[in-house]
Amino acid sequence: MIEIKNKQIMIDGKPKIIMCGEIHYYRLNPSEWQDRIDKLKDAGCNAVASYVPWLAHEEVEGEVDLYGKSRPELDLAGFIDLCSENDLYFFLRPGPFIMAEMKNEGIPYWVIDKHPEIVPIAWDGKKTLAKTLDYMAPNFLKETKKWYQAVMELTVPRLQPNGGNIIGIQLDNEVGMLSWVSNCPDLTDHVLRNFAGWLKERYDEATLQERYPFQLDHSEACFTAIRSPKEQYAAELHVDLGYYMRNRFANYIAALREYAEAFGVKDVPFVVNIHGTGGGRGFTYPIGISQLYESYTQAPGYLSGSDIYFGDLNMESFQDLYLINGFMDAVHNPDQPLTSVEFNCGDGNFGNNFSGRLDPSASDFKARMCIAQGNRLINYYLLTGGRNYRLSEKRDDGNDRIASTGERHGFAAPISPEGELNYTYPRMARSIQTIMAVSDKLAVMEEERDDVAFAFIPDYYMTEACYPDSVKVRDIHQNLEANRSTAAWENMARAMLLAGFRYGSVDIQNKSLDALETPVLAIPSARYMAAHVQDKLVDFLNNGGGLLLYGELPTHDMEGNPCDFLAKALEVQPTGIRQAGPAYDLSIYADGWAKDRAELRVHKAQVFEIADHAEPLFRVYGTDEVCGFDTKAGKGRAIVIAAPYTCDIDFFKTAIEKLGAKASLTNDSKYHGVFMTSTATKEGERFIHLLNLDGFDKEMHVYEEGFPLFDGRKLELQAKEGVMLPVDMVFGDVEISYSTAEIMKVADDALQFRLTQSEDVIAIKTDREIAASDDYTVRQEGDVTCLYSKKHAKVDDRLVVKFQ
Repeated sequence: MIEIKNKQIMIDGKPKIIMCGEIHYYRLNPSEWQDRIDKLKDAGCNAVASYVPWLAHEEVEGEVDLYGKSRPELDLAGFIDLCSENDLYFFLRPGPFIMAEMKNEGIPYWVIDKHPEIVPIAWDGKKTLAKTLDYMAPNFLKETKKWYQAVMELTVPRLQPNGGNIIGIQLDNEVGMLSWVSNCPDLTDHVLRNFAGWLKERYDEATLQERYPFQLDHSEACFTAIRSPKEQYAAELHVDLGYYMRNRFANYIAALREYAEAFGVKDVPFVVNIHGTGGGRGFTYPIGISQLYESYTQAPGYLSGSDIYFGDLNMESFQDLYLINGFMDAVHNPDQPLTSVEFNCGDGNFGNNFSGRLDPSASDFKARMCIAQGNRLINYYLLTGGRNYRLSEKRDDGNDRIASTGERHGFAAPISPEGELNYTYPRMARSIQTIMAVSDKLAVMEEERDDVAFAFIPDYYMTEACYPDSVKVRDIHQNLEANRSTAAWENMARAMLLAGFRYGSVDIQNKSLDALETPVLAIPSARYMAAHVQDKLVDFLNNGGGLLLYGELPTHDMEGNPCDFLAKALEVQPTGIRQAGPAYDLSIYADGWAKDRAELRVHKAQVFEIADHAEPLFRVYGTDEVCGFDTKAGKGRAIVIAAPYTCDIDFFKTAIEKLGAKASLTNDSKYHGVFMTSTATKEGERFIHLLNLDGFDKEMHVYEEGFPLFDGRKLELQAKEGVMLPVDMVFGDVEISYSTAEIMKVADDALQFRLTQSEDVIAIKTDREIAASDDYTVRQEGDVTCLYSKKHAKVDDRLVVKFQ
């Protein structure tokens, strides 16, 4: 039985870490399956994942082949059973949409040909530019239900609770993504009829008449008014349409789950995949969270799964991954853990032209950070390439293949379409093996955090649709986009991590704020913020909370109406926005406790009149207008930075400390560029997680509450290297007090380590006799036995400690 509780994945009562590799069986000859499975197992994975393409399995209506009768590649049953024979769990992803570069995103042609009304109409009555469909169209659901029936008949006897190996089922894939990236919301007649009814349930008649100057009925005039909104009501429509679509997505996911359960699926989690990373960054990823969090929090039994397409994890992007994991956790129900179901791996050569060349550290770093933040399942996508066969029924589309990438697919995967390992495989495998060696510990660990959290406002990312002719909506969206991420992430969030702060996230839109649970809140803020969110922040301050606000102090609600509750509580008056121009190098200078910092050029600054008791922190050069200040509010305190102030680590560290939080885990690396956090079990067993994000070696001491860890030893962190160092870790009757080497394998009579230093130290407490070895020197230091390695990690990084 699979249970989701306490942010853990429990299989037959035992917490598990699941490390999957995506193998598209339908893109490989069955004679190749075992080879790819062997390579997956060699990498350390304990599970296989795969999409199940409806397009391939039911190319002709009514002729469903899940057993390889028409083509051997389509023997889904045989592939799942082969994985079971190899003692591997299976994660099933049956769509109906799967994307994966498949034609029609994996939907059979006959579904669209048979039901043309399910193809969406978008703004101004135009047909959608994307290969999406009306998810809730009755005929689409009717055909999808038949597809689910066929797949679930095969699935149910293979579920883990029924003695099989299937441990999870994904419902559809990246719901809402295609509409977002094409700015083509689904506005078919069917959708608009439902939308009109939804509005009438949400608002009373007087409010509706005030919001919408037309009759909300099922007429063509009403539909035209929605598809081509007037400026008078465009902002209101976009807010309502955003909420409606989120509710609609949740209903669609619930319908798919209902089908699966009706056909016998039970006691395994249902997974909802979240989209949104782009260009190697995470700035737009929370759009996917915003679109789908209602879908996977609507009932127990759901997991959310991230798409992680970051390429290299480096000084530019590391805070992006940390933040989006935090945002996912912020909207989760208390029992839901983090998972990643499209965890990009490989060399980045997506164009098959060597345009991508990722560092071998890429998948290693991302996995380490995700695991440290509480991820319990990671699916390496795509683990192995394959081939796209030609459809039996020719479409005359240029190649007649099942996918758009030509004959070969998965050029960037660690395992090529021909089964060859590329240069990224060994480092990826090493990190998976390291994680799995101590997976029983990691499966129950939680990240240790300081008294500061990063705020998440889902509606700040409700920007996936914008009517092209609406100036007002475009202005609102542009302001949200300018303030919700980018500078806030690259300056404030990055500085916080480099200063040592370990922080989660808080959904300040939907969840309560408790100044005792979250003493300090860092919030990227735009000109627009809902009245109830502003009210929450005022209460937070009145109850003694500390607020670090970066961006703009809000002056309007999310529909563009004046709303300044927070500004009034802070006793400040926003007086305008100063912007740089071709002949104006807008600059700000520091004041108050921030004084003596260098003057800084910025592209914009919001300026204020502040109360006498407030302390100016930044001013506009030439006018001396205040654009940053520190003030008391109620029992609390707020620091507002209303200009894109740079990643000044000392400034943000000082600001957060003044607000009441302190970084407990720090280091003294001269060049920064070290990501650091820690995880712990309830019993106090811990890992210290370190990533050297730069391409050069670093030396440093690590401190906790000002006291040195590892007996004060200076650590050498190699270029682009990550380590997970144990502290007070117990294995049977052996306790590792600390180690500068990573644990690679645990056995009854031995521990295997990966050395990381020129001289590693492993401090052990045990009554067992440690076998002598030419590889290390043993010294008794009080009640601790210290093993000093005689090997240099850069020469030979394997060390085995045996016990008599």
